[in-house]
Amino acid sequence: MQLEFLGTGAGTPARYRNVTGIALRLLEEINAVWLFDVGEGTQHQILRSTIRPGKVNKIFITHLHGDHIFGLPGFLSSRSFQGGEDALDIYGPHGIKQFVETSLHVSQSHLTYKLRFHELADEGGLVLQDDDFTVMALPLDHKIQSFGYRVIERDHPGELQVAKLQDLNIPAGPVYGQLKAGKDVVLDDGREIRAADVVGAPKPGRIITILGDTRKHENIVRLAEGATVLVHESTYGKGEGKLARSYYHSTSLQAGQAAHDAGVGRLFLTHISARYAGKQANELAYQAQGIFENTRVVNDFDVFEIPMGVQSNSKPIKLKPDHDQTIVK
Repeated sequence: MQLEFLGTGAGTPARYRNVTGIALRLLEEINAVWLFDVGEGTQHQILRSTIRPGKVNKIFITHLHGDHIFGLPGFLSSRSFQGGEDALDIYGPHGIKQFVETSLHVSQSHLTYKLRFHELADEGGLVLQDDDFTVMALPLDHKIQSFGYRVIERDHPGELQVAKLQDLNIPAGPVYGQLKAGKDVVLDDGREIRAADVVGAPKPGRIITILGDTRKHENIVRLAEGATVLVHESTYGKGEGKLARSYYHSTSLQAGQAAHDAGVGRLFLTHISARYAGKQANELAYQAQGIFENTRVVNDFDVFEIPMGVQSNSKPIKLKPDHDQTIVK
C-alpha cells in the first residue's frame, strides 16, 4: 500500500505544485488504484508516474471546488481512449454526477466503460464495504459541502508459529496451510491441532484518513482516530488563524493538533498555498512538528509506503456517546 501525491497545491496550479490529486496505490492488496480528488492536469501528472489509468477503479471526491475536480472529465476520457473497459465508481458530494455527465455530454465524449455514481448523504456514513476495505465519510467545514474519507483495511491473519509446529513434530506440508487458514486439523496419528493454538493474533489493518478542504472541525479527529496516516490541508501557517477561518481553511498548527489528538501514526500536510514557495513550505512542517513530531509537507510525486501498525505517543480521544460508532471502527 502506497500513497502517491499527484498534486499538492492550493487553488491554482503553480510552477512546482499542481492542484490536488492523491493516489492510494493498492496494487499488492487488490491490484487497483484509488484516486482522491482529480484537480486540473491530474492526467498529465499520472503520465509522469507509473500509474496505469486502467488500474484506477474508484475515485473519491472531497468537494466540488474546481481545483479538486476540473481534471476529472479529461482523465475519464483518456482512460477510455486507452482502452479502458472496466466500470469505474465515483463517490462524492451531491452534484458530482451532474458535473461529469454535463462535461461529457457537451464535449460529446463517449466512454468505453460504465460510470457508477455514489453521491454521499449530507451527514456522511458508510461509503463502501467489501472483503478488503471499508470506507467511511464525514462532513467537514468548508465554503461548500466537503467530506473527509477514512479508509480501513481489513485485519491481516496472524502468523503461523512454525517453531511450535516443529516442536510438535508436525512436518511442513498441506497441514500448515490449513492451520494458517484458521482450520483445525486431525493428524494421521489421531492428534487434533487447533489453529488458535499455533496461529498468532490477527494484525490490525491500516487506516488512511484523507481530508478535503476544511476549517477546524470535530469530525477531523473522528475520521483520523488511530489512523496510520492522516492527510490534512495546510493552506495557512502560524499566526494566520483568522485568515484560515475567514477562508474556510486550516493552519499547520491546527493540523498538528488534530494529528496529536487523534493519535495518528504520521501526518502529511498538503494543499500548500503558492505563498509558501520552495523551502518556505518546510516552515509549515516545522510549525506542526512543535505539536506533532512525525509531520511532513508533501511535494508533487512523493510516494510513501504505508507501514503496518500505528506508532504514536498520543492517546486517541473518545467519541461522543451519541455519535455513530461504526464511523470510526
